[in-house]
Amino acid sequence: MDNPSSNAESPNNPLDTVKNIIAIGSGKGGVGKSTVAALLALGLHRKGYKVGMLDADVYGPSLPKITGTEGAQPIVGEDGFIIPPEKHGIRIMSMGYLVPPDQAVIWRGPMAQKYVKEFLERGQWGELDCLIVDLPPGTGDIPLTLAQSVPLTGAVIVCTPQDVALADAVKALQMFRKLGVDPLGMIENMSFYICPKCGNRDEIFGHGGAEAAAKRLEVPFLGSIPLNVAIRKNGDAGALLENFTQAEPAVVQALEQMVDRLIEQLEEKQKNAPSPPKLNVD
Repeated sequence: MDNPSSNAESPNNPLDTVKNIIAIGSGKGGVGKSTVAALLALGLHRKGYKVGMLDADVYGPSLPKITGTEGAQPIVGEDGFIIPPEKHGIRIMSMGYLVPPDQAVIWRGPMAQKYVKEFLERGQWGELDCLIVDLPPGTGDIPLTLAQSVPLTGAVIVCTPQDVALADAVKALQMFRKLGVDPLGMIENMSFYICPKCGNRDEIFGHGGAEAAAKRLEVPFLGSIPLNVAIRKNGDAGALLENFTQAEPAVVQALEQMVDRLIEQLEEKQKNAPSPPKLNVD
């Protein structure tokens, strides 16, 4: 585990040094949203982006497990800012660092919202190209608070191919739109399965539903991630980076494509951003 320096100078608002804040949401749990969020962060880091991750799912924080940072402890600097633990050069903040893994967080919505804002506004994030925020599933208090209080660049929606998952994913996407947050794209997780022994492809949960929904809703489709045992094993072992370096070609190709398409959307958004007003002085 890398230890960031506690001597780094903190800005008045740490988010002022973050270029893009990207929310990763889903309509329901169990679709692999946190794993996809971590894979996006790792993929962006591999492309040379400076990346941080915030685990905003205070009731079910899983980033410490899947990033291999269980047992890490944030540090509170002399200036009162929180220095997040670091892995692979990515600063990570999660409620999972503050609560024992077998202890439930039993809070009402306002308390959960307060802690998420605390992590965002007091985190010593440093200069980042992207801060990935892993939201709790659904359209509850925390996604609402985040969208209304933080300048989000956009949102990525993760779902699986089944109709029931897609229906909820569309609701999450429409929530962000109503809050004025641009959807950066949809990702279909567990999209297909390739047998490692015979090479046969099965679409266990169906296939293509997210891409069709994205087209219908005029939202970019960022890609399909296969159902693969390596992704599960590497997540359990806190070694998700190995999915980019040691997994089967179909997995590596899918992940690289997903990251490249997200980068395209970020570049397109930056290109189309309105220019700041100019003051001409005679």
